[in-house]
Amino acid sequence: MQLKTRLQRTALSLGAAAALAVPAAAQNLAGEIIVDGSSTVYPITQLVAEEFRADGNEGVSIAVGFSGTGGGFKKFANGETHISDASRPIKKSEVDALSAAGIDFIEVPVSYDGLTIVVNRNNTWVDELTVEQLQLIFLSATADEVTTWRDVNPAWPNIEIKMFIPGTDSGTFDYFKEVVAGKEGSIRDDVTPNEDDNVLVRGIIGDRGAIGFFGCAYYFENEDQLKAVAIINDAGDAILPSTESIEDGSYNPFSRPLFIYVREDALDRPEVAAFIDFYLDECPELCEEVGYVRLPEVIYDRARANVENRRTGTQYLDANGDKVEGPITEVYQ
Repeated sequence: MQLKTRLQRTALSLGAAAALAVPAAAQNLAGEIIVDGSSTVYPITQLVAEEFRADGNEGVSIAVGFSGTGGGFKKFANGETHISDASRPIKKSEVDALSAAGIDFIEVPVSYDGLTIVVNRNNTWVDELTVEQLQLIFLSATADEVTTWRDVNPAWPNIEIKMFIPGTDSGTFDYFKEVVAGKEGSIRDDVTPNEDDNVLVRGIIGDRGAIGFFGCAYYFENEDQLKAVAIINDAGDAILPSTESIEDGSYNPFSRPLFIYVREDALDRPEVAAFIDFYLDECPELCEEVGYVRLPEVIYDRARANVENRRTGTQYLDANGDKVEGPITEVYQ
Protein backbone atom coordinates (compact mmCIF):
# COMPACT_ATOMS: atom_id res chain seq x y z
CA MET A 1 0.00 0.00 0.00
CA GLN A 2 1.58 3.28 -1.13
CA LEU A 3 0.77 6.08 1.30
CA LYS A 4 1.73 9.74 1.26
CA THR A 5 3.86 10.83 4.18
CA ARG A 6 2.64 13.60 6.43
CA LEU A 7 5.10 15.96 4.74
CA GLN A 8 3.81 15.03 1.30
CA ARG A 9 0.23 15.65 2.40
CA THR A 10 1.29 19.03 3.75
CA ALA A 11 2.94 19.81 0.42
CA LEU A 12 -0.31 19.17 -1.41
CA SER A 13 -2.10 21.84 0.57
CA LEU A 14 0.66 24.35 1.36
CA GLY A 15 3.17 23.88 -1.43
CA ALA A 16 6.51 22.15 -1.70
CA ALA A 17 8.30 24.74 0.40
CA ALA A 18 6.12 23.96 3.41
CA ALA A 19 6.87 20.26 3.02
CA LEU A 20 10.59 20.92 3.41
CA ALA A 21 10.15 22.94 6.57
CA VAL A 22 10.76 20.19 9.09
CA PRO A 23 10.66 21.49 12.67
CA ALA A 24 14.13 21.70 14.24
CA ALA A 25 12.98 19.76 17.29
CA ALA A 26 11.81 16.90 15.11
CA GLN A 27 15.19 16.80 13.31
CA ASN A 28 17.01 16.37 16.62
CA LEU A 29 14.92 13.50 17.99
CA ALA A 30 16.73 10.21 18.45
CA GLY A 31 16.31 7.00 20.39
CA GLU A 32 14.48 3.69 20.27
CA ILE A 33 10.79 2.97 20.82
CA ILE A 34 9.71 -0.65 21.27
CA VAL A 35 6.08 -1.65 20.67
CA ASP A 36 4.48 -5.10 20.83
CA GLY A 37 1.06 -6.64 21.30
CA SER A 38 -2.06 -7.02 19.19
CA SER A 39 -1.73 -8.19 15.60
CA THR A 40 -5.01 -6.35 14.96
CA VAL A 41 -3.57 -2.99 16.03
CA TYR A 42 -0.20 -3.74 14.39
CA PRO A 43 -1.11 -2.29 10.93
CA ILE A 44 -2.12 1.04 12.49
CA THR A 45 0.95 1.37 14.71
CA GLN A 46 3.29 0.23 11.95
CA LEU A 47 1.90 2.84 9.55
CA VAL A 48 2.01 5.58 12.19
CA ALA A 49 5.65 4.62 12.90
CA GLU A 50 6.55 4.83 9.20
CA GLU A 51 4.84 8.21 8.85
CA PHE A 52 6.47 9.53 12.04
CA ARG A 53 9.95 8.67 10.79
CA ALA A 54 9.17 10.13 7.36
CA ASP A 55 8.05 13.33 9.06
CA GLY A 56 11.62 14.31 9.92
CA ASN A 57 12.22 11.79 12.72
CA GLU A 58 14.63 9.43 10.96
CA GLY A 59 16.79 9.35 14.09
CA VAL A 60 14.11 7.47 16.00
CA SER A 61 14.10 3.69 15.63
CA ILE A 62 10.64 2.15 16.15
CA ALA A 63 10.30 -1.62 16.42
CA VAL A 64 6.70 -2.89 16.18
CA GLY A 65 5.94 -6.55 16.95
CA PHE A 66 2.72 -8.57 17.18
CA SER A 67 2.83 -11.26 19.85
CA GLY A 68 -0.88 -10.82 20.62
CA THR A 69 -2.58 -8.57 23.16
CA GLY A 70 -1.90 -10.88 26.09
CA GLY A 71 1.67 -11.55 24.99
CA GLY A 72 2.23 -7.83 24.56
CA PHE A 73 1.03 -7.07 28.09
CA LYS A 74 3.44 -9.72 29.45
CA LYS A 75 6.34 -7.97 27.71
CA PHE A 76 4.99 -4.62 28.92
CA ALA A 77 4.99 -5.85 32.53
CA ASN A 78 8.51 -7.25 32.08
CA GLY A 79 9.74 -3.83 31.06
CA GLU A 80 10.59 -4.97 27.53
CA THR A 81 8.40 -2.44 25.69
CA HIS A 82 7.40 1.20 25.90
CA ILE A 83 4.01 0.82 24.21
CA SER A 84 1.59 -2.13 24.14
CA ASP A 85 -0.95 -2.54 21.33
CA ALA A 86 -4.25 -4.07 22.47
CA SER A 87 -7.43 -5.16 20.72
CA ARG A 88 -9.33 -5.18 24.03
CA PRO A 89 -9.17 -3.25 27.30
CA ILE A 90 -6.54 -4.35 29.78
CA LYS A 91 -7.61 -7.03 32.29
CA LYS A 92 -7.41 -6.71 36.08
CA SER A 93 -4.79 -9.48 36.21
CA GLU A 94 -2.65 -7.51 33.75
CA VAL A 95 -3.11 -4.29 35.72
CA ASP A 96 -2.01 -6.20 38.84
CA ALA A 97 1.09 -7.53 37.07
CA LEU A 98 2.05 -4.02 35.98
CA SER A 99 1.44 -2.68 39.47
CA ALA A 100 3.65 -5.39 40.96
CA ALA A 101 6.38 -4.39 38.52
CA GLY A 102 6.04 -0.72 39.48
CA ILE A 103 4.86 0.29 36.00
CA ASP A 104 2.25 3.01 35.56
CA PHE A 105 0.49 3.23 32.19
CA ILE A 106 -1.81 5.50 30.22
CA GLU A 107 -4.64 4.00 28.17
CA VAL A 108 -5.13 5.51 24.69
CA PRO A 109 -8.07 4.49 22.45
CA VAL A 110 -7.08 4.71 18.77
CA SER A 111 -9.85 3.33 16.51
CA TYR A 112 -12.86 1.08 16.04
CA ASP A 113 -12.62 -2.43 14.62
CA GLY A 114 -15.22 -4.92 13.49
CA LEU A 115 -14.23 -8.50 14.26
CA THR A 116 -15.03 -10.19 10.95
CA ILE A 117 -16.25 -13.77 10.49
CA VAL A 118 -14.96 -15.12 7.18
CA VAL A 119 -15.29 -18.32 5.16
CA ASN A 120 -13.67 -19.67 2.02
CA ARG A 121 -14.56 -17.79 -1.16
CA ASN A 122 -16.05 -21.00 -2.63
CA ASN A 123 -18.42 -21.46 0.29
CA THR A 124 -21.77 -20.97 -1.48
CA TRP A 125 -24.08 -21.98 1.37
CA VAL A 126 -23.27 -19.55 4.22
CA ASP A 127 -24.22 -15.90 3.78
CA GLU A 128 -25.19 -15.10 7.36
CA LEU A 129 -24.83 -16.60 10.83
CA THR A 130 -26.41 -16.08 14.22
CA VAL A 131 -24.41 -16.03 17.44
CA GLU A 132 -26.15 -19.31 18.30
CA GLN A 133 -24.80 -20.91 15.12
CA LEU A 134 -21.34 -19.63 15.94
CA GLN A 135 -21.70 -21.31 19.31
CA LEU A 136 -22.52 -24.62 17.60
CA ILE A 137 -19.42 -24.30 15.44
CA PHE A 138 -16.85 -23.07 17.95
CA LEU A 139 -17.80 -24.20 21.46
CA SER A 140 -16.25 -27.22 23.18
CA ALA A 141 -19.69 -28.32 24.39
CA THR A 142 -20.76 -29.12 20.82
CA ALA A 143 -17.43 -30.34 19.43
CA ASP A 144 -18.51 -33.99 19.28
CA GLU A 145 -21.84 -33.28 17.57
CA VAL A 146 -20.77 -30.56 15.12
CA THR A 147 -18.01 -31.49 12.70
CA THR A 148 -19.56 -30.64 9.32
CA TRP A 149 -21.58 -27.76 7.95
CA ARG A 150 -24.61 -30.06 7.71
CA ASP A 151 -24.46 -30.43 11.50
CA VAL A 152 -25.07 -26.67 11.79
CA ASN A 153 -27.87 -26.57 9.22
CA PRO A 154 -29.35 -29.70 7.54
CA ALA A 155 -29.66 -27.76 4.28
CA TRP A 156 -25.90 -27.23 4.12
CA PRO A 157 -23.41 -29.73 2.62
CA ASN A 158 -21.65 -32.55 4.42
CA ILE A 159 -18.28 -30.76 4.29
CA GLU A 160 -15.94 -30.81 7.28
CA ILE A 161 -15.58 -27.52 9.15
CA LYS A 162 -11.99 -26.33 9.53
CA MET A 163 -11.46 -23.48 12.00
CA PHE A 164 -8.57 -21.00 11.72
CA ILE A 165 -8.52 -18.62 14.67
CA PRO A 166 -6.20 -16.23 16.53
CA GLY A 167 -4.08 -17.73 19.32
CA THR A 168 -5.12 -17.54 22.95
CA ASP A 169 -2.75 -14.62 23.62
CA SER A 170 -4.75 -12.57 21.13
CA GLY A 171 -7.21 -9.93 22.27
CA THR A 172 -9.29 -10.88 19.24
CA PHE A 173 -9.56 -14.42 20.62
CA ASP A 174 -10.54 -13.03 24.03
CA TYR A 175 -13.20 -10.79 22.52
CA PHE A 176 -14.67 -13.56 20.36
CA LYS A 177 -14.68 -15.97 23.31
CA GLU A 178 -16.41 -13.40 25.52
CA VAL A 179 -19.15 -12.80 22.95
CA VAL A 180 -19.67 -16.41 21.84
CA ALA A 181 -18.71 -18.52 24.85
CA GLY A 182 -19.29 -16.17 27.77
CA LYS A 183 -17.63 -16.73 31.13
CA GLU A 184 -18.57 -20.40 31.44
CA GLY A 185 -17.98 -21.72 27.93
CA SER A 186 -14.75 -22.60 26.14
CA ILE A 187 -13.53 -22.76 22.55
CA ARG A 188 -13.02 -26.26 21.16
CA ASP A 189 -9.53 -27.73 20.90
CA ASP A 190 -9.58 -28.94 17.29
CA VAL A 191 -8.92 -25.47 15.85
CA THR A 192 -5.84 -24.17 14.04
CA PRO A 193 -4.62 -21.13 16.02
CA ASN A 194 -1.99 -18.59 15.04
CA GLU A 195 -1.05 -15.13 16.29
CA ASP A 196 -0.30 -14.01 12.71
CA ASP A 197 -3.55 -13.06 10.98
CA ASN A 198 -1.90 -13.45 7.58
CA VAL A 199 -1.41 -17.16 8.34
CA LEU A 200 -5.11 -17.44 9.18
CA VAL A 201 -6.02 -15.75 5.90
CA ARG A 202 -3.94 -18.29 3.94
CA GLY A 203 -5.49 -21.20 5.83
CA ILE A 204 -9.03 -20.08 5.05
CA ILE A 205 -8.18 -19.43 1.42
CA GLY A 206 -6.85 -22.97 1.13
CA ASP A 207 -9.84 -24.96 2.45
CA ARG A 208 -13.42 -24.82 1.14
CA GLY A 209 -14.85 -25.82 4.51
CA ALA A 210 -12.87 -23.23 6.44
CA ILE A 211 -14.14 -20.54 8.78
CA GLY A 212 -12.24 -18.05 10.91
CA PHE A 213 -12.19 -14.56 12.33
CA PHE A 214 -9.90 -11.55 12.69
CA GLY A 215 -9.99 -7.75 12.54
CA CYS A 216 -11.82 -6.12 9.64
CA ALA A 217 -8.61 -4.66 8.17
CA TYR A 218 -7.32 -8.11 7.29
CA TYR A 219 -10.62 -8.94 5.61
CA PHE A 220 -10.71 -5.67 3.65
CA GLU A 221 -7.15 -6.30 2.52
CA ASN A 222 -8.09 -9.80 1.26
CA GLU A 223 -11.76 -9.41 0.34
CA ASP A 224 -11.12 -10.57 -3.22
CA GLN A 225 -10.00 -13.94 -1.79
CA LEU A 226 -12.31 -14.32 1.22
CA LYS A 227 -16.03 -14.12 1.92
CA ALA A 228 -17.32 -12.19 4.92
CA VAL A 229 -20.37 -13.57 6.68
CA ALA A 230 -23.15 -11.23 7.78
CA ILE A 231 -24.01 -11.48 11.48
CA ILE A 232 -27.57 -11.34 12.81
CA ASN A 233 -27.50 -8.40 15.21
CA ASP A 234 -29.62 -7.64 18.26
CA ALA A 235 -32.32 -6.11 16.02
CA GLY A 236 -32.56 -9.31 13.96
CA ASP A 237 -30.86 -7.83 10.89
CA ALA A 238 -28.08 -9.51 8.91
CA ILE A 239 -25.21 -6.97 8.90
CA LEU A 240 -21.83 -7.11 7.19
CA PRO A 241 -18.85 -5.22 8.62
CA SER A 242 -18.31 -1.83 6.99
CA THR A 243 -17.12 1.59 8.06
CA GLU A 244 -20.74 2.67 8.50
CA SER A 245 -22.02 -0.42 10.34
CA ILE A 246 -19.06 -0.46 12.73
CA GLU A 247 -19.30 3.23 13.50
CA ASP A 248 -23.09 3.29 14.00
CA GLY A 249 -23.04 0.12 16.13
CA SER A 250 -25.36 -1.92 13.90
CA TYR A 251 -22.59 -4.47 13.35
CA ASN A 252 -23.06 -5.95 16.79
CA PRO A 253 -21.99 -7.76 18.83
CA PHE A 254 -18.64 -7.69 17.02
CA SER A 255 -17.74 -3.97 16.95
CA ARG A 256 -15.06 -2.89 19.42
CA PRO A 257 -12.49 -0.15 20.18
CA LEU A 258 -8.73 -0.68 19.82
CA PHE A 259 -6.03 0.74 22.12
CA ILE A 260 -2.41 1.47 22.76
CA TYR A 261 -1.04 1.51 26.32
CA VAL A 262 1.95 3.75 27.07
CA ARG A 263 4.41 3.53 29.96
CA GLU A 264 3.96 6.74 31.92
CA ASP A 265 7.69 7.10 32.57
CA ALA A 266 8.46 6.62 28.86
CA LEU A 267 6.71 9.93 28.18
CA ASP A 268 9.64 11.65 29.89
CA ARG A 269 11.61 10.80 26.74
CA PRO A 270 11.04 13.44 24.03
CA GLU A 271 10.90 10.91 21.18
CA VAL A 272 8.17 8.86 22.91
CA ALA A 273 6.13 11.94 23.82
CA ALA A 274 6.43 13.19 20.23
CA PHE A 275 5.43 9.81 18.82
CA ILE A 276 2.28 9.60 20.98
CA ASP A 277 1.35 13.18 20.05
CA PHE A 278 1.82 12.31 16.37
CA TYR A 279 -0.16 9.07 16.83
CA LEU A 280 -3.20 10.92 18.18
CA ASP A 281 -2.98 13.62 15.50
CA GLU A 282 -2.62 11.26 12.55
CA CYS A 283 -4.50 8.15 13.68
CA PRO A 284 -8.00 9.23 12.57
CA GLU A 285 -6.79 9.40 8.98
CA LEU A 286 -4.23 6.60 9.03
CA CYS A 287 -6.47 4.03 10.72
CA GLU A 288 -8.91 4.42 7.82
CA GLU A 289 -6.11 3.94 5.30
CA VAL A 290 -5.50 0.45 6.71
CA GLY A 291 -9.18 -0.48 6.94
CA TYR A 292 -10.32 0.55 10.41
CA VAL A 293 -12.79 3.19 11.57
CA ARG A 294 -11.93 6.46 13.30
CA LEU A 295 -13.31 7.16 16.76
CA PRO A 296 -15.46 10.22 17.52
CA GLU A 297 -13.20 13.28 17.78
CA VAL A 298 -14.24 13.76 21.41
CA ILE A 299 -12.55 10.45 22.29
CA TYR A 300 -9.26 11.56 20.73
CA ASP A 301 -9.58 14.84 22.66
CA ARG A 302 -10.10 12.97 25.93
CA ALA A 303 -7.17 10.67 25.16
CA ARG A 304 -4.94 13.72 24.49
CA ALA A 305 -6.02 15.21 27.81
CA ASN A 306 -5.20 11.95 29.61
CA VAL A 307 -1.72 11.91 28.07
CA GLU A 308 -1.07 15.59 28.81
CA ASN A 309 -2.29 15.21 32.40
CA ARG A 310 -0.52 11.85 32.86
CA ARG A 311 -3.80 10.21 33.88
CA THR A 312 -2.76 6.64 34.55
CA GLY A 313 -4.82 3.45 34.69
CA THR A 314 -7.74 2.14 32.71
CA GLN A 315 -11.25 3.48 32.45
CA TYR A 316 -12.54 -0.03 31.75
CA LEU A 317 -12.17 -1.13 35.40
CA ASP A 318 -13.89 0.57 38.33
CA ALA A 319 -12.40 1.26 41.76
CA ASN A 320 -13.19 -2.31 42.82
CA GLY A 321 -11.51 -3.80 39.77
CA ASP A 322 -14.80 -4.78 38.14
CA LYS A 323 -15.20 -4.49 34.38
CA VAL A 324 -16.85 -1.31 33.06
CA GLU A 325 -18.94 -1.95 29.94
CA GLY A 326 -20.78 0.23 27.43
CA PRO A 327 -20.09 2.41 24.39
CA ILE A 328 -16.70 4.11 24.47
CA THR A 329 -18.39 7.50 24.48
CA GLU A 330 -19.92 6.57 27.84
CA VAL A 331 -16.88 4.83 29.30
CA TYR A 332 -14.51 7.66 28.37
CA GLN A 333 -15.76 10.59 30.43
